[in-house]
Amino acid sequence: MTYREFADRLVPYVSNMGFTHVEFLPLCEHPLDASWGYQITGLFAPTSRFGNPDDFRYMIDKFHQAGIGVIMDWVPAHFPKDGHGLAEFDGTCLYEHADPRKGEQKDWGTKIYNFGRTEVCNFLCVSALYWLKEFHIDGLRVDAVASMLYLDYSRKAGEWIPNVYGGNENLEAIAFLRKMNELIYSQSQGSFSCAEESTAWPMVSRPVSAGGLGFGFKWNMGWMNDTLRYISHEPVHRKYHHGLLTFGLLYAFNENFILPISHDEVVHGKGSMLSKMPGDEWQKFASLRAYYGFMWTHPGKKLLFMGNEFAQDWEWNSGESLRWHLLQYPMYQGMQNCVRDLNLMYRGNSPLYEEDFDSRGFEWIDYANCDDSVISYFRKGHNPDDYVIVICNFTPVVRHNFRVGVREACAYQEIFNSDDKNYWGSGVRNEGPQQAQNYGVNNLPYSIELVLPPLSTIVLKPLR
Repeated sequence: MTYREFADRLVPYVSNMGFTHVEFLPLCEHPLDASWGYQITGLFAPTSRFGNPDDFRYMIDKFHQAGIGVIMDWVPAHFPKDGHGLAEFDGTCLYEHADPRKGEQKDWGTKIYNFGRTEVCNFLCVSALYWLKEFHIDGLRVDAVASMLYLDYSRKAGEWIPNVYGGNENLEAIAFLRKMNELIYSQSQGSFSCAEESTAWPMVSRPVSAGGLGFGFKWNMGWMNDTLRYISHEPVHRKYHHGLLTFGLLYAFNENFILPISHDEVVHGKGSMLSKMPGDEWQKFASLRAYYGFMWTHPGKKLLFMGNEFAQDWEWNSGESLRWHLLQYPMYQGMQNCVRDLNLMYRGNSPLYEEDFDSRGFEWIDYANCDDSVISYFRKGHNPDDYVIVICNFTPVVRHNFRVGVREACAYQEIFNSDDKNYWGSGVRNEGPQQAQNYGVNNLPYSIELVLPPLSTIVLKPLR
């Protein structure tokens, strides 16, 4: 499809599903389809595969008219060796380092920019601003930041050169990233930047003035890896891996995190999200719905790769369409309904997003019930009296008369249940308001008695 055809089809779908933003894999011009755009030759050109720059503008404008923000992947970490690109641009190593220990990225067969050259840094900074100002892109997700920060990234001893202090930090790349982020936030009103950074580098999403790298957000790769490992275990074994579920809250507020289920998790033999789930067909879908419920209610912004919203059964193949025909079957339609309702619940309940990056927005009720594989917690808004309660049951057992501690002696209404029949669930639910009782559990003064559906996430709201 062209940019125009694509926009006319996709914008209504994204809007109907309740998403707030779309993120595109790199749209800068690139020579090789199989790179998915991550090996860029034209840092100032929307790829002509789908139309001209005005067609591209049309697409962005269509999203904006529907109130949907647009993020684009952008790659300043490396570039391909193609003769029509930047490699040895004037016959010399103009944009890259001449020494392969600093100028070659062997993992990807590409060149690394010489961030120590003012002209190169300015070239990249202007490219970033160009997309934000000229095309009104709302945010840039900067790819492979870890490969920029470390001189020894994916290199053995003797294959890299230490910095002037003898360390492995790439001081020039750090200075570039800080300058780039300062320009984005000072020169392009309302725009933001995200870092795909997979290490424990500190203060990635903290201001440059405070010693940070200046990004607005950082991908939480640790949360993604841990929780996917957890949910891939058979339910009977999950109690032995309970810490994978809860560990992320120990550092959840160290950065402004995005929780990413990206294309990287559904390619190269990793299988689809659905195929990662254990059990029979019903349990696979139920586990994935419960996982999404946990993800949507966990601190941090949410990112879901296309096809995951209806649980595509095969891993992503860039050479073919998504398997839209699956939506004729109730289990896939149910997953799509579930994700739509999660988005609508999220957008309609401010405690789920107002304090995403502050510990005041989250409070455990019970994180230690590994034997039942049940966790429960509060999500709170700017006003701590504005909150919801989340309970996740990661076993296929219906738990009757299950007590959960609460703060107030009021009634509580179930506002989301991933086991709903409309989602291809079993339909176990808590009908009507649930009145709190003067019986304290979980170190809280009152409690409510609930039925927990199998392999489910439920969300309750106080009624006052």
